[in-house]
Amino acid sequence: MSLPRTLGLRDVTLFGLSSIVGTRWLATAAHAGPGSVTLFLLAGLFFVVPMAQCIGLLAARRPHAGGQYVWAREDFGEWHGFLAFWLYWAGIACWFPNAALAYMSIGAYAIDPSLVEHRTLIVSAAVASIAVGVGVNLLGARLGRWNQNAGGVATWLMVTLLIVTGVAVYLRQGSATPLHFAPPLAWETLSFWSQIAFALTGLELLGMMSGEIRDPARTIARAGGLAALLAVLCYSGATLAMVVLQKADTISELYGFMQVAAAGPAWLPAVFAALSMLTVLGQFGGIGSGTARLSYAAARDGLLPPIFARVHPRWQTPHMSMLTLAGVSIALLLLMQLGDTLRAAYQELVSLMVLSSFVPFLYIFLCSWKAGLRLAPVCGIAVTLLALLFAAIPTSDIKNVWLYEAKIFGGLLLLLGAGRWIYAKRVPR
Repeated sequence: MSLPRTLGLRDVTLFGLSSIVGTRWLATAAHAGPGSVTLFLLAGLFFVVPMAQCIGLLAARRPHAGGQYVWAREDFGEWHGFLAFWLYWAGIACWFPNAALAYMSIGAYAIDPSLVEHRTLIVSAAVASIAVGVGVNLLGARLGRWNQNAGGVATWLMVTLLIVTGVAVYLRQGSATPLHFAPPLAWETLSFWSQIAFALTGLELLGMMSGEIRDPARTIARAGGLAALLAVLCYSGATLAMVVLQKADTISELYGFMQVAAAGPAWLPAVFAALSMLTVLGQFGGIGSGTARLSYAAARDGLLPPIFARVHPRWQTPHMSMLTLAGVSIALLLLMQLGDTLRAAYQELVSLMVLSSFVPFLYIFLCSWKAGLRLAPVCGIAVTLLALLFAAIPTSDIKNVWLYEAKIFGGLLLLLGAGRWIYAKRVPR
């Protein structure tokens, strides 16, 4: 059974915006200081804009569900297609628990700042958020798109409110943080660069959803450009507003968004908490739906068991692929809590996520090179390689460096080994 084409320009643009912009990255960026604004602009110029060009071209050539899996398979062979699918899928499985921890910490801080120290509560809420976010989109793209639309609108409203508040405070009393826009030269900055680049990923999901987009060649090219521009503006403007409202080194990387909201009007934290929940559900729905289409496409080609290619007869969604992604993400969330603090577990998930999910971007840029683009893929490959290189550098939150490196590289080797084993069990076409 094929997937119905129900998504138009507005849906795809808001889908892209909600998939790219995550308020949790704003806290990380603001903690690093005003130099983050410069890094966002550079990443936008050398990574997001090239990505939009490449995705638009490749989706026009092969407008089917599966995105980089289909593109890598057609251009480089079946194993490369599977690897592009598998590592990205695993990276997103790591992304879910990482994002859930951050967003639930934001919500807990909004209710009572002391709640962020209750680890069991935060982890339990994170599990529930993954289940709800993916569950809504099990009911089909016609319903699920409103989840992503609401997330995109909520993101835009939050960023707008934050910027307006930052401007008002700056005009009245100046900036809480000295506005020096040169990124500091330190190991922390190198590690942070990979997170900045990852924060601006998400456009690749448009390619994965091609099979459900009306006139995908034209729609993805227009929506990708709009979403890319809005995402860079959101991140840059909101980060600047946050460091104006509060000193950068006092902003928590987990719940700093709500700390900064407390510096504005009394009603702002409650509004941000509500909008943040809409944002996380939109992100979980959009990213979960897009990533599930990878395993759906791979199963249709015999690279995964046929159950992953099943389309629900009523909802018309690849429900088994979506449920599997949610289940693995929840298991990883619980597993990474062993032997470390909550903040260390968060950083470990970030590094493993970047290492596994950035490799497939190389395939996107290499495929676009084969399709005739030149400058865009060169820029994209350069940024991707730098992000991979810097992702393994531990941050100051990591006290046991050897345990940290063992977890992320051991996890990556485990993923590669599992991928090779699964591929060996495939059904030859």
